[in-house]
Amino acid sequence: MYMTNDQLTAPELTELTLTEPDRRELIGWAATCVRRLLPVFILHRPDDDRLANALDAADRFREGKLTVGPMRKQAFACHAAARDCTDPAAAAVARACGQATAVAHMGGHARNLPRYTKKALSGHVLAEELEYQQSHVPDRFRIYIYGE
Repeated sequence: MYMTNDQLTAPELTELTLTEPDRRELIGWAATCVRRLLPVFILHRPDDDRLANALDAADRFREGKLTVGPMRKQAFACHAAARDCTDPAAAAVARACGQATAVAHMGGHARNLPRYTKKALSGHVLAEELEYQQSHVPDRFRIYIYGE
């Protein structure tokens, strides 16, 4: 039986993996949030397409066109990109992308997105971005991500 998002229940806080439909929904939110951070990375690594490739893969996972295996490779590529960064903010964006992409494997990775956003941004831009993330997370995941 197909259930709409309104019929789906909120995941338990202790559940790290989540169901595949939950991960598909949550990766969409996470990828959208990282796309907003991407200019910080591109400013320092304009020729590095690993994050863009990972975000495209996240879209394909959300659509059911990719499985967990290729997604894990994408997440590893993002973390390798972070290690290649000399700028801490750009590295934080790469880590955020790695965590977002890893939602395909384990939903709990989405909880790291605000933490890496705090490492990538500062001041009013940070406050605005955190507000955006929190206001756009699907309602049923709000407590799961933010513990509120």
